[in-house]
Amino acid sequence: EQVFKDNGIETEIILVGNKDIRGCIACGSCYEKGKCVFNDMVNELALKFEEADGLVVASPVYYASANATLIACLDRLFYSSRFDKTMKVGASVVCARRGGCSATFDELNKYFTISDMPIASGQYWNCIHGRKVGEAALDEEGKQTMRGVARNMVFLMKSIALGKEAFGLPEKEKKVYT
Repeated sequence: EQVFKDNGIETEIILVGNKDIRGCIACGSCYEKGKCVFNDMVNELALKFEEADGLVVASPVYYASANATLIACLDRLFYSSRFDKTMKVGASVVCARRGGCSATFDELNKYFTISDMPIASGQYWNCIHGRKVGEAALDEEGKQTMRGVARNMVFLMKSIALGKEAFGLPEKEKKVYT
């Protein structure tokens, strides 16, 4: 977070892992209403996400995957929000005791890659290690990776803003469904 502040990037941390967020039921109401039928924090997050230039998604690793509530939130957030996410920068970061980081990292990145969002990366997979509260602060390599991810995300967001100003967004073809 400090890297973002040092570079003039506004941030907001929103915790979802302990919230009551149900999963998507693919009802399609969002196509008609422009928002999810379940009126919880997902619809509030969609408004914030639409205004943002980037999104960092962070999760602890539970049973070799991300927090289930976070996944329910992301499924609905990305599925129900109809605004163009093209060139919003995404970064996923994960924390685990030992294993499951790369699987969780891949799981979280799918939301960005299906939405025309470039992904900020670092010197290693975007992970840090620790089990108990405060242990991740002891992982010097992990902290260095997180700082690098943040610096690269800042660079991408600023570069994309300049590119949009000069060239606009990339042209899109009409979607073809197979």
